[in-house]
Amino acid sequence: MPDSDKSCRSKSDSTGLTVGFISLGCAKNLVDSEYMASTLLAEGLKLAPSPEDADVVLVNTCAFIDSAKEESIDAILEACALKEDGRCRSVVVAGCLPQRYGAGLCAELPEVDAFIGLDELDKIGTVIKQVISGESGIVRISPRSTALFEPPSDRILFSGGPCAYLKIAEGCSHGCAFCAIPAIRGPYRSRPVNGIVREAENLLENGVRELNLISQNSTLYGDDLDDGSDIAVLLRALASIGGEFWIRLLYGHPCHVSDELLSAIGELGQMCRYLDVPVQHSHPSVLKAMLREDDRYGGVAAMPARVRRGVPDIALRTTCLVGYPGETEAHFQHLLGYVIASEFDHLGVFTFSQQENTRAASLPNRPATETALERRERLMLAQQEIIARKGVKLLGKHDRILLERPASDGSGIWCGRSRRQAPDVDGQVAVAGVQEQLAPGGLVNVQYTSVSGYDMDAEATGADRAGHLPVSG
Repeated sequence: MPDSDKSCRSKSDSTGLTVGFISLGCAKNLVDSEYMASTLLAEGLKLAPSPEDADVVLVNTCAFIDSAKEESIDAILEACALKEDGRCRSVVVAGCLPQRYGAGLCAELPEVDAFIGLDELDKIGTVIKQVISGESGIVRISPRSTALFEPPSDRILFSGGPCAYLKIAEGCSHGCAFCAIPAIRGPYRSRPVNGIVREAENLLENGVRELNLISQNSTLYGDDLDDGSDIAVLLRALASIGGEFWIRLLYGHPCHVSDELLSAIGELGQMCRYLDVPVQHSHPSVLKAMLREDDRYGGVAAMPARVRRGVPDIALRTTCLVGYPGETEAHFQHLLGYVIASEFDHLGVFTFSQQENTRAASLPNRPATETALERRERLMLAQQEIIARKGVKLLGKHDRILLERPASDGSGIWCGRSRRQAPDVDGQVAVAGVQEQLAPGGLVNVQYTSVSGYDMDAEATGADRAGHLPVSG
């Protein structure tokens, strides 16, 4: 809408009011943005195609590590610049940043009209209407996050394509020494199985073909419930919906990968034989300093071999943290040897980021930044060699690919993913020879023809199934 039209509208008039989202951080935050967007639509507000076209810009922030906080502050300042230029009326900030820093943000960012915390997501419509009527300085942040929201049946999706993130729990009760998440998002709390199944049914009915289950530790699901539910029970309940779709489990803990979970992954036809289990480190002394649990199921040391015994063809993803206070070269060499021996299918490496009010913040003997970066590089180089060997073994193999979108160059190539690849982090498959009637969400049989790192090229081999257009927002 042109600026001249905006300026003619009464400050208290919410007719045609549009809200533009900037959603930062992890997939869990993205689900929160989708929840707020759906709430706004239910209350008669509209979504803008972009923040630049919005009356109100809503920035849903991340505050996990320093780089995430910096990105959030930059996005807030950019939104405030739109307001200063008259391109939007108001700016609202939600999510982890206000939950972590509270009302103190008002003094630091007086340009922002409202701050809301994690327990106030369902109040977003009221807050938006307040700021558009001219109010400012609004702060709605609970002292501690304890809420657990059930998404509406018509939740819109920002994830794009035929996949959706399904949040099965909120918060974390681990208390790892380096992590601020428990202080921000509160204790671990699981949603009931029936609510998750109902949400999955709604998503599948609306064209979604891949359900990515997420929480801060998805393998701990049900631990706080008194009905006997656990992650294996949940997976079997979701698979009982029936039909051809994928279930992927993200963000686990090596000490909560039960035999029952491995059995469910191996037995259920809808399950992606894929497991994302961040180990953070391998050396017992570093794990102890991190306050990472390491005393169940053989711990970190036994996890890769144990998982592959349970599900021989599983794709195993992990993340490591280097440069932790007290990490010596010997500790790092232990981790490097562990990664080389384990041959993970996907690996992410982070350098330690000191977080205020965490136990690790005051620990001595933190490796220099240059040392941490060099260790990260050495791990990634070792992983590149592993992936090169694994990729060659896939050439000529047959697989089934979920189609996400046609390439933008008009070549007829489709971008998709295999069950071995989670969205956004694990690369993609470029598929040639796809039948014209297929749409996003279609499943196609392929044969791999070339490999480049985590990305693959493939040729469709027939026996395709027509796709379903995804829900979009």
